[in-house]
Amino acid sequence: MLSKVTARFYGLSLWLFLLLLAGRSLAQVPTPVRIADASCAKCHAEICNKYLMTPMANASGAASERPHPLSTVQSRAGVSYTITSDVTGGRASLLSMTSKSESKTVSLDYFLGSGHLGTTYIYAANGFLFESPIAWYAASGNFDMKPGLAGMSRVVPALPLQSGCLRCHMSEVRRSDPGTLNRYKNSAFLHTGVTCEACHGDSTGHVSSGGKIKVINPARLDAAKRDSICINCHLEGDVLVERAGRSALDFVPGESITDFASYYVYGGKAATARAVSEVEQFAQSGCKRASGETMSCTSCHDPHFTPDKEQRVAFYRSKCLTCHSNAKFAESHHPETKDCTSCHMKQTGAENIPHVAWTDHRILRIPEVAQPQRTPATKELAAIFPEAGTKRDLAMAYYKAMLAGDKALEPTAWGQLNGVRSDLAGDPEALDALGVMAAARGDEPSAADLFRKVLSINGNDLTALSNLGTIMAKEGKLEEAQSLLNAAFARNQDIPGLASNVARVDCMAGNSDAAKKVLQEALFYNPGLESLESLNTQMSHCPATNVR
Repeated sequence: MLSKVTARFYGLSLWLFLLLLAGRSLAQVPTPVRIADASCAKCHAEICNKYLMTPMANASGAASERPHPLSTVQSRAGVSYTITSDVTGGRASLLSMTSKSESKTVSLDYFLGSGHLGTTYIYAANGFLFESPIAWYAASGNFDMKPGLAGMSRVVPALPLQSGCLRCHMSEVRRSDPGTLNRYKNSAFLHTGVTCEACHGDSTGHVSSGGKIKVINPARLDAAKRDSICINCHLEGDVLVERAGRSALDFVPGESITDFASYYVYGGKAATARAVSEVEQFAQSGCKRASGETMSCTSCHDPHFTPDKEQRVAFYRSKCLTCHSNAKFAESHHPETKDCTSCHMKQTGAENIPHVAWTDHRILRIPEVAQPQRTPATKELAAIFPEAGTKRDLAMAYYKAMLAGDKALEPTAWGQLNGVRSDLAGDPEALDALGVMAAARGDEPSAADLFRKVLSINGNDLTALSNLGTIMAKEGKLEEAQSLLNAAFARNQDIPGLASNVARVDCMAGNSDAAKKVLQEALFYNPGLESLESLNTQMSHCPATNVR
């Protein structure tokens, strides 16, 4: 996924999926919620039937279940992206045509997003998962480029879809294969949509015992663990950092999400400037601050039921009147409208997601008064849950923010990571970060040492393999460079930058055929990508090239 918010946009065609991912057993083919939760429906039919209509249950599914009319988006790079209907298979297709009249058609496998705000699509190629570069937006009723891509004047490379971007749309999401970003030997997830177990935990014992063994009831958990279930998917902040040795994929109901991830925001930046900030906004509301731990997301939202347009006003008004029971609210407070949210929870946009309006969960008491940015946003990151953050997590937050484009944060990330270097011996992600920054600062010997430490922990680490290989090539150690880079490329043929460096090293070693083969492999996944095409032309005679 391109960025953290990209990932927020977001029954099953079993046989077509099998054709794309041949060789998998039927048991590994993802099933929709209605099938995954069938055992729950035997005893909880009414709840399950209502739940199947909710956005969570429909957070993903087979692309054939979310068709859209023929649509074409023209990018600034001159590429046309056209959504068509495959009449033979009844599926949506993404047709990508480059400015050089090259074209590639891929069958879309799944959609992401309930459709309330928008929908994006997933396609597979040789076990790699990718996200379509265009998305459908509910507000405009049209397709447009994904967030962050509209301004690109060059061909958009393939967008690798990592497991972290799936975890809030699918259920039982699996990690990608070792050493890869987005390749899955088996299915990347077992179920489309969000299943009962995503909130209630493993139901095996409950079902086998006829209900005698209880599943998790979020309402009976302590506040932190109760709220963690919602926070897991409804909070991102500006930067999300997974704790050392932990993955958000491992979170299960009954645990605290802060054991797996830390959340950071820029000081002074309004919560409404970010997408997926409902939990953060809600914590700022007068309602929540006055009620404390007794109030949660489920005080107003029923996870098993989403009111339709005709029911919505009465449903949410009844939630407000539960606490605001004074007669003046029930009878005389703005009698011209019964929709409390139309004033106190207005729709607001997010700076990082175009075409989308989000409900302001700050529940403002005086909505007519504009809520300006009182102070300009700073470059200082602060933890949303400061009691759970560590110095390492904060340092990694600055590093991630730097990678996202804010180069000015590099000195802070470098200083803070070095400040806890003695604690990072078994932390490959942090060691990789130090290695990347050391190399960028020109200290390639130190960077090489750091990457070798990472590889002693995890020999498949993509960052260490590719960066150490690049350093060895610059030192003229072509045999070692080829060994490292080829090991990385063997698992990641879709990454353009990696393919470019492998080809350059092959060329430096005098093997133009190998170099061109590598670039052709990468172009299969990135058709029309100018950087790969240009380099492929140069490889005919293997002129002197520089490894980046």
